[in-house]
Amino acid sequence: MKAAEVREFTAAELDRKYAELKKDLFNLRMQHATNQLENPIRIRDIKRDIARVMTQIRANTDKDAVKEAAGK
Repeated sequence: MKAAEVREFTAAELDRKYAELKKDLFNLRMQHATNQLENPIRIRDIKRDIARVMTQIRANTDKDAVKEAAGK
């Protein structure tokens, strides 16, 4: 997933994507622990996707706070 793709998501889509990625990461960690994971690099990729989503969630939150402060 590219950062440009993440920027296009709405807040609801970001929340849903975050939950989905956390679930995927949990499953990958379980597979890794039981030696069933074929591609351990997938864990790194999922972690990076989570970071991208969290960064965008934080950026949206900061934008809302600035708008709120400007309105007062």
